[in-house]
Amino acid sequence: MKRFILAAAALLAVGATAGAQDLTGAGSSFAYPIYSKWASAYAAKTGVKVNYQSVGSGAGIRQLSEMTVDFGATDGPMTDKQMADAKGGPILHIPTVIGAVAISYNLPSVKQPLKMDGALIADIYLGKVTKWNDARIAALNSGVSLPNLPIVVVHRSDGSGTTYIVTDYLSNVSTEWAQGPGKSTSVEWPVGLGAKGTEGVAGQIKQIQGAVGYVELAYATQNHLAFALLKNKDGKYVAPSLAGATFAAAGTAAALPKNTDFRISIVNAPGAQSYPISSFTWIVLYKNQQNAAKGKKLVDFIRWSLMNGEGMAKSLEYASMPKNMTAMVLARLKEVK
Repeated sequence: MKRFILAAAALLAVGATAGAQDLTGAGSSFAYPIYSKWASAYAAKTGVKVNYQSVGSGAGIRQLSEMTVDFGATDGPMTDKQMADAKGGPILHIPTVIGAVAISYNLPSVKQPLKMDGALIADIYLGKVTKWNDARIAALNSGVSLPNLPIVVVHRSDGSGTTYIVTDYLSNVSTEWAQGPGKSTSVEWPVGLGAKGTEGVAGQIKQIQGAVGYVELAYATQNHLAFALLKNKDGKYVAPSLAGATFAAAGTAAALPKNTDFRISIVNAPGAQSYPISSFTWIVLYKNQQNAAKGKKLVDFIRWSLMNGEGMAKSLEYASMPKNMTAMVLARLKEVK
């Protein structure tokens, strides 16, 4: 009997050790669909489980900083202070896929996509343009019959990487916005209704005539929301698209120095086909891993995802990384110890 108990205890110990090698991550809700798909495919191939929780970029950064997860995920890069305050030492940012954020609206009487530029969008969110038939909107949309409806601004109420992307864009195109609310995962919005999660923002837009808000491209298409054509840096009006996001990233990637830390913005990027509200999403991890075995498995998972998982991105409305940048990221992964 004693021999049996000892054998059973040994088996439990082996099981606990194996379970301890599973990887845990948390953060970006925007990246959840692709990370969960990668995790499922990787587990089927290797047996290594990757448990990823969609808790928002801000929470993902906090959990990594407190060392309660093996990796975090964010749509807005960590600040210098956040990186300095992290308990586990130097942090690497690993861009994985690219996303586009749409400016969506609910105007049933308007059948063609509205044109908007950065200054107009900023002033809508600043509360300076309040009606859909405002002269500034009409000037960009000649021949379109605009309704005499109040503009109902909708924004995220929770800390959000998508909010970071949009406020990064607004700060880039509007000095008043940059000097006022600024860019962050959470800002003091001058006007509007707050909604939790992208699902909440999309739901408010669908329910309220005259509403306008920002949602990831996948949510806009899945919810059949109308979205604006945005004027890019080259003066072209472009719809949110995977191709437009890739073009925005490609030019930036080509100019990156070899020592970049990949905390880069691609909003309002040059290029006739570039979509102006585009961004990378990042996995963040410690350069010096506390557990060498888990660290190796984490690097192997990220490397596999970049080399083999990009083909899964398009079906989930993500744009793939430029190939020249993927090579740079794979080289950076070699620094993880």
